[in-house]
Amino acid sequence: MTTVLESLQAALEHALSCDPGVIVLGEDILDPYGGAFKVTRGLSTKYPDRILTTPVSEAGIVGVATGMALRGLKPVVEIMFGDFLTLAADQLINHAAKLRWVYDDRVRAPIVVRTPMGGRRGYGPTHSQSLEKLFLGVPGLQVLAPAAFGDPGELLEKAILEDDDPVLFVENKLLYLLPIFQPGSQNDLDLAELTPGNTLSRAAQGAKHSGYPIYHLAVRSAPPPDLTMVAYGYMAELCRQVLLRLAYEEEIFSELFIPTQLAPFKLEPVLESARRTGSLLVVEEGSLTLGWGAEVLARASETLGPSLRSARRVAAFDLPIPAAVTLESVVLPGPDDIFNAAKSIL
Repeated sequence: MTTVLESLQAALEHALSCDPGVIVLGEDILDPYGGAFKVTRGLSTKYPDRILTTPVSEAGIVGVATGMALRGLKPVVEIMFGDFLTLAADQLINHAAKLRWVYDDRVRAPIVVRTPMGGRRGYGPTHSQSLEKLFLGVPGLQVLAPAAFGDPGELLEKAILEDDDPVLFVENKLLYLLPIFQPGSQNDLDLAELTPGNTLSRAAQGAKHSGYPIYHLAVRSAPPPDLTMVAYGYMAELCRQVLLRLAYEEEIFSELFIPTQLAPFKLEPVLESARRTGSLLVVEEGSLTLGWGAEVLARASETLGPSLRSARRVAAFDLPIPAAVTLESVVLPGPDDIFNAAKSIL
């Protein structure tokens, strides 16, 4: 089985082979080390002039990459830990994301910034956060989050080769070694790929669409769902486990939506489902207050009104992430938290 890590590695290599303008920059990304999480391993051996190791300066890396993009290159930046994105926020928010608009659409900055996010590895409060919510809602900046569904590498490759606007590509650390989910006889789940503008009823199983997809997961041959769940990144894997547990233990049937594009905000299939079920559960690893999940529920409330009878968010406590694994597991949401929240809103 292909893992998420292998899919992302293959995508980077393919992008480099397809377009000589693709340049990869980051700290400690050269062989034999190949980056802190090994996504760039092997690339500097094959493309020694286009894999550039950098000083420890996130603002400098993203600033240089933005300049490269303005000169017609397609830079891909690796930020070693997502926590360090705060050091590059000015370059991303006030420069890369604004240049197209400042210069009347005469220039583009096709920069992709990849970074691992999330906890559950005991790395402590400054290396375990999920900070993507700080970058959501920034005009001109797209935020993508692969999951272990569909083709994570295809998502990255599209961002590098086809997207002319800056992209923040958020990779949860626990995704890397997960096998990519394949529907089939060994499980009881069906997977469909949707575009943000498509409804579930018009989506074909396994169909390919333009744009960044939303994935749909449901128990095969199940009755109409009682609950709509939505989650991204690694939390989608935990929700997959809960979806099965709800069906087998409680005879509660749900459908799970897994968006790959967090911003700009497009969740039409989720809202269509919530209109049918009347119940919506939103799950994320970032802290609860003022997060992505709050925006999902706000949009659902505005769009659906009284037809949305019950809704809840599951997220991390509003606390720094502890280094002690036992405490970390309390602060971060787990399968039991999702399971209990699902039962409580039905």
